[in-house]
Amino acid sequence: MGELSGKVAIVTGAGRLRGIGRSTALALARAGADLVITGTGRPPETFPADEKAVGWRDIESVADQIGESGVRALPLVVDISKSDQVDAMVERTLADFGRIDILVNNAAYSRGPDRVPAVEMTEEVWRRCIDVDINGTFLTSRAVARVLIRQAQGGRIVNIASLSGKRARPNRAAYVTAKFGIVGLTQALAWELGPHGINVNCICPGTIDTSRVDDHGRGEEWQRYITGNCALRRAGSPGEIAGLAVFLCSAAADFIVGQSINMDGGQVMH
Repeated sequence: MGELSGKVAIVTGAGRLRGIGRSTALALARAGADLVITGTGRPPETFPADEKAVGWRDIESVADQIGESGVRALPLVVDISKSDQVDAMVERTLADFGRIDILVNNAAYSRGPDRVPAVEMTEEVWRRCIDVDINGTFLTSRAVARVLIRQAQGGRIVNIASLSGKRARPNRAAYVTAKFGIVGLTQALAWELGPHGINVNCICPGTIDTSRVDDHGRGEEWQRYITGNCALRRAGSPGEIAGLAVFLCSAAADFIVGQSINMDGGQVMH
């Protein structure tokens, strides 16, 4: 029996083979939690080559892997920027599992169209990035927090932001704004929910080797960046982020609240 046995966790944005969401869901499952995992319903033709090669089925494949840990999994297609879909996700979770204990807000706007100078960014891209990252994190946190307060048994909310939520860099104004917002929302929710025994924290990953950064390639330029920016001289893995997320959901983190923790191989030091 794992430490989180009997707990029910929701992990958003968990459908990618090489993603933080999938790794976090699997790590929570190994700790004993039942899982609700969400994805966007990506068209299979947009999958990366490695997903196509193994016949990947997005959150359905992740649900199968979770089941191998002996816990239950419910995969749901959800647009977290839509309050009605978020509310339906929570209602379905309660109907199937009877409770909620943990929320990991991992879903984020797809990298790419937002990586331009602010003066060249379209309003559509700006709004969509803010809508998914900030509004989505708020809507899911609000819906789950209402349940946690009603249950009166505490709980955990873990937000996944970025080092870009601590420092700005050029050509990513929407992304930086969204991630700074998640850090601020984490602190605000921590104050409000702390009296209910609900710990809210945030993880700020540095360079993590996921499919989101495939556009960088893995050649010499990638290696130069890693060597020049990370004290450990390597990128992080999704599993390492997942390990911290599980720790924050465990009893060992009972006195950690309102923190935005860098996990970056030494890119930023305090």
